[in-house]
Amino acid sequence: MLAVQEFFENSDYAVSVVDLVNHFKEEMNKATVYRILSRMESEGMIHSFNGMDGLTWYAACKHCSHDHHEDQHPHFQCKKCGRVECLEISLPIPKVKDHKIDSEIVLLVGECNNCQS
Repeated sequence: MLAVQEFFENSDYAVSVVDLVNHFKEEMNKATVYRILSRMESEGMIHSFNGMDGLTWYAACKHCSHDHHEDQHPHFQCKKCGRVECLEISLPIPKVKDHKIDSEIVLLVGECNNCQS
């Protein structure tokens, strides 16, 4: 678990589950990577979301714990290079009649600053 934890501590961006499995393929099998990710997420160390490609992406949490995730924020995925990042903005969750909303999943898609050049 320490290798995966260190990976996220040294990363500023989200990474797909496929990339994580490939990154750690010499150290551990796919099932082990999935178990570690699940444990880290349940402990509030990372959070997950679905990217435009349908893959699950993971990013480090900033102020979460095992009983409360505070990483409800939008994510951005570049359609050219595929890079995914957490956005440090908040979007208001609309009130919907007769519905109780617990969380939102927002993925903004476009071109990152590097790809616009």
